[in-house]
Amino acid sequence: MVAINVFEDDAFSFTQLVGAIDKVPYNPTFMQSLNLCVPRPVTTTSVYVEERNGTLGLVQTTPRGSPPPERTTEKRAVRPFKTVRIAKKDRLMADEIAGIRAFGSESDVQAMQKELMRRLSGPAGLQSEIEMTWEHMLHGMVQGIVLDADGSVIYNYYDEFGISQPDVIYFDLTGANAASTAVNGATVLKAFIRENVVRPMIRASKGMITTQSKIMALCGNTFFDKLTSHGDVARAYGNYQQVKPDDSSGAFEVFYWGGVYWVDYRGTDDNSTIAIDPDEVKFFPANAPGIFINAWSPGEGFDVVNTPGIPLLPRIVVDPSTLQEWVDAHLRSYPLHICSRPEVLLRGSRLVHP
Repeated sequence: MVAINVFEDDAFSFTQLVGAIDKVPYNPTFMQSLNLCVPRPVTTTSVYVEERNGTLGLVQTTPRGSPPPERTTEKRAVRPFKTVRIAKKDRLMADEIAGIRAFGSESDVQAMQKELMRRLSGPAGLQSEIEMTWEHMLHGMVQGIVLDADGSVIYNYYDEFGISQPDVIYFDLTGANAASTAVNGATVLKAFIRENVVRPMIRASKGMITTQSKIMALCGNTFFDKLTSHGDVARAYGNYQQVKPDDSSGAFEVFYWGGVYWVDYRGTDDNSTIAIDPDEVKFFPANAPGIFINAWSPGEGFDVVNTPGIPLLPRIVVDPSTLQEWVDAHLRSYPLHICSRPEVLLRGSRLVHP
């Protein structure tokens, strides 16, 4: 018989559970594998983002001996953002653990720890669901609008920073851009990408995009297929196919052309929960520190209040009644995925010809 007092063992303490979760191998999904965000553990439930509109201008010459003109101080604004809570639990009933330990193989504590860790961090455990939620939030962050699971808006960073969302960029992948020859068609398309994506994004970043940064494009499947079969792009793509590395990042493919990393984005298997519209593309910078920030705030318990936040907080809650019928495995996360410069985020769509 397994007694419920096994959960009083140190194996089920907060520290031990956090350590066990950290050791579980994780096969990252694409957005998380990019490491876009600067991690910012905070000790509060709010994060303040300071905006400074620095401007540069020419300096008018003045006669020697005259007073120089005074520099205009940048305007600053501080905006508060609250972290959100992602929480889920899995209840283990007493009758579910009958015969859970093979005789002579494990102690009751070891058997129960294995079962609870399976529920917390197994392939279909609570950790997988929370990490999928992170992916969904990151997916929204790089589009400037973070959505909740029900489709409601958590943060619209265009509204928060008082700017308009850039217009849709329309790509002609079948018509005029490929009109003369394959090579000329690709040349026109490459110039179009430079003028409408690469240069506007770099300018809008105000120096935050550097030579070490990458411009990423999350493509819907149809957009990616039309792009890679367009004109001379097809030739470059064919060469890439001969030498491409094995992809384990969670994308179908990543193909560099025209100054942009084009991603054949693989969302959820239902192609709707997390997905890019088949005819659309979303542009954002990677390796541009400061544009994207991920804040982690502490949990709600007395033992973690006012401490720096960590990504995952596990708990074990035992039925307090005399019945002792259940044990709850809880997993929580308190993140905030911030885009501090939503003006760099661009979006495109392919022109669909009749």
